[in-house]
This record gives sequence, C-alpha cells and structure tokens, in this order.
Amino acid sequence: MKIVKKIAVGLLVVFIAMQFYRPEKNQAQGEHTAQFLTETNPSKEVKIILQQTCYDCHSNNTEYPWYNNVAPVSYWLADHVKDGKKHLNFSDWSNYDVKKKDHKLEELVEMVEDGSMPLNEYTWTHEEAKLTEEQRNGVIAWAKQTRALYQLNQQPK
Repeated sequence: MKIVKKIAVGLLVVFIAMQFYRPEKNQAQGEHTAQFLTETNPSKEVKIILQQTCYDCHSNNTEYPWYNNVAPVSYWLADHVKDGKKHLNFSDWSNYDVKKKDHKLEELVEMVEDGSMPLNEYTWTHEEAKLTEEQRNGVIAWAKQTRALYQLNQQPK
C-alpha cells in the first residue's frame, strides 16, 4: 500500500509542476489570414466556415478554450495545433508556391469530402464546427474553383 501512496504523491507533484510550465500559445496579431482570403476570395459563408472550423488549428491564431489552462490538456492542444499547422497554415499562404497551394486545396477537398475534417475531437467541444451537407458542399465547391485557377497558373505559356 505504501508504494501506491508514493506513486500517487509523485503523480500529484508532477501534475502540479506541469501547471507552471505551459507550452507557448499560438496567437498572432493583426490580419494573419488576409493574404489567403484576398487570394482565394471565399464567399461570406465559406469565410465564416473557415474561421469557425479551420483557423484554430490551421493558422497562426488559436482561440483557446478555458480548459487549455489545465495541463496536460494545454500540452495536447499545443501539439495538435503544431501538427495542424504543419499540414496547412492559412496564415503562411503567401509563402506557398502555386503548386503547393493547389495541393493543399486538393487535400482540403479530400478531407472535407470524406468527413475527416474537421476532426471529431474538435467538433465535440465546438458545436459550431459541425458542418452540414450544404456547408461541406460550399467549401468543396469553393476549393475546387480556387484550385482550377491555380492549375491555370501552372500551365506552361
């Protein structure tokens, strides 16, 4: 019984210590997605969908929920955002070449079509991020239309 008590005390000490060492937050100032929005020109509806379902994990500005203030959740969210930005970062859109932009939109279409985005873990706590079929179709149509423009720019002249 003593060993269980020592382990429990040790875990409690680690848990408390984790509260003082938090990962850096993903919070940018200003219009961090302005270049992306200007270039891709989504409709008002699609723009709102992107803001509500994508930007927290795929831009340089995350709106953190209250539970991000509790470790180890803060570490899990930081890792999740870092991974999301590695795959697609709307705030970094101007640094992508045309081929990469086309590919990122192709991946976006595939993931929205098969329902793997937005992630279930995200929609559990963000009810507004659950997409209706109409919203999915709107995002897919916008992305395909934008891809067509990028593909035109890739053709040799």
